[in-house]
Amino acid sequence: MSQSLGCMQLNEKNHVPFLTFPRLDELPYITHAFSTRKGGVSQQEFSSMNLNFNRGDSDANVLKNYHLFCDAVGFDFHKLVASAQDHHTVVRRVTSKEAGIGIWRPKDMQSVDGLITNEPGVVLVTYYADCVPLYFVDTAKKAIGLAHAGWRGTVAEMGARMVEAMQTEFGSNPNDILAAIGPSIGQCCYEVDAPVYEKVMALTEIAPDECLQPKEEGKYMLDLWEVNRRVIMHAGVPDENIMVGRVCTCCHSTLLFSHDGSKTGRNGGNDGAESIKIKSSLFNQYNKAVD
Repeated sequence: MSQSLGCMQLNEKNHVPFLTFPRLDELPYITHAFSTRKGGVSQQEFSSMNLNFNRGDSDANVLKNYHLFCDAVGFDFHKLVASAQDHHTVVRRVTSKEAGIGIWRPKDMQSVDGLITNEPGVVLVTYYADCVPLYFVDTAKKAIGLAHAGWRGTVAEMGARMVEAMQTEFGSNPNDILAAIGPSIGQCCYEVDAPVYEKVMALTEIAPDECLQPKEEGKYMLDLWEVNRRVIMHAGVPDENIMVGRVCTCCHSTLLFSHDGSKTGRNGGNDGAESIKIKSSLFNQYNKAVD
């Protein structure tokens, strides 16, 4: 089964739905997916594809969900490497030596919101409810990256930090990088107040006022997708190389976990905020050796 949702593709295999970017699906050496809240074994508020530990769901359920999701999409469960998100901009290069960290091995770092690798087979894992997933593929150097950007990470220019890390670690040329902005809360649903407005407006190089829609009483509707798109483009990635999924987690909360002030699961990627309950997970990997 496959159908469009926003600018993404909603797929299903073995009764496990997941979202992908059609343009990235065309790359034969990439497997990527953003999980939904369906297709797992978790119960009650975690129902059903919860992919986040330490939020009240049993570890057994979460591990089973990882196996189900990996089997459906085509990831090697034994090659998963998870982030340790806390709304900062630390980027970590990982290899198969880090396999299992944050999944079946304990976390060994407390602040990692971005992961990069050029080793085939390594699966990058980040967690989200309403924050922004950022995917990166260097089509020349055959390197990938996956990052979490809440509003703090967005205004700290997480997208640019990822491009810089890929340049430093792999010699990437931004012109060769494809970037994709995944499901998160959209401008339709994301209201912010003056402190966040001021942080966004400080990004003067990207014309930030065009990413904010004024409301009454000092409130604004913030377009995190557009801010991240402009940040990545300002880092040197061509506009035509940047994809925006345009899937709002809040509007699609029956399909995707979203922060609603109650216990929920997580979609893939973890924004690290303790007040945001369980979300589902997001993966990005090489699944074939690269010549």
